[in-house]
Amino acid sequence: MHLRTFRTAAVAAVSLLALTSCGGGGDDSDEGGDAPAAEVSGGTAVDEGTVLDTPFDKPDLVLTDTEGEPYDLRAETAGHATLLYFGYTNCPDICPLTMSNIAVAARDLTEEQRADLRVVFVTTDPERDTPESLGPWLDAQDPDFTGLTGDFDAVQAAAESLGVYIEPAYEDENGDIVSTHGAQVIGFLPTDDKAHVLYSEGVTAETFERDLPKLIAGELP
Repeated sequence: MHLRTFRTAAVAAVSLLALTSCGGGGDDSDEGGDAPAAEVSGGTAVDEGTVLDTPFDKPDLVLTDTEGEPYDLRAETAGHATLLYFGYTNCPDICPLTMSNIAVAARDLTEEQRADLRVVFVTTDPERDTPESLGPWLDAQDPDFTGLTGDFDAVQAAAESLGVYIEPAYEDENGDIVSTHGAQVIGFLPTDDKAHVLYSEGVTAETFERDLPKLIAGELP
């Protein structure tokens, strides 16, 4: 097994530490910047995922997709391996890189495997990320990805139920949009629709390429 297993409480601590401030200026000196998962006792390689010993329930979340239609996360992804990520389109680095890594890995899946995978991007900046703006941004990554926007409080509650902490987006003194959000990708298995794997910011396309077939098959990497 390539991933190390930790208690859920420790993973929640990692999620709290790994808040990323993304802004148009791309200044790495923002408060609340990246803290590596390895800071947790025992650690894990930054380019590996973490298997949760106590899986998280999938959030009961209904938002609006890029077609302007209601999207029930639980209903739409039931029985499918699902990768869930919280971010926003004005992020200059972490969010597009993360989605690009997943997109690159998904290209190597068979058609049948791809049909069994759901990749869902939930915006942490719903005021600016409307269906009209979120759709083209996500299509540039992979047209099969699902983008969701809606009430920020609902998004924040769903994220926090998974140990991913986000704060409302704001405009800084330079006019840049800044959003502080956890940079974790949450992996749900199709067998029980629970989150079993957490991928931190440092995970590469190669890791997703290796892990996705197993997740789709209902197996831990």
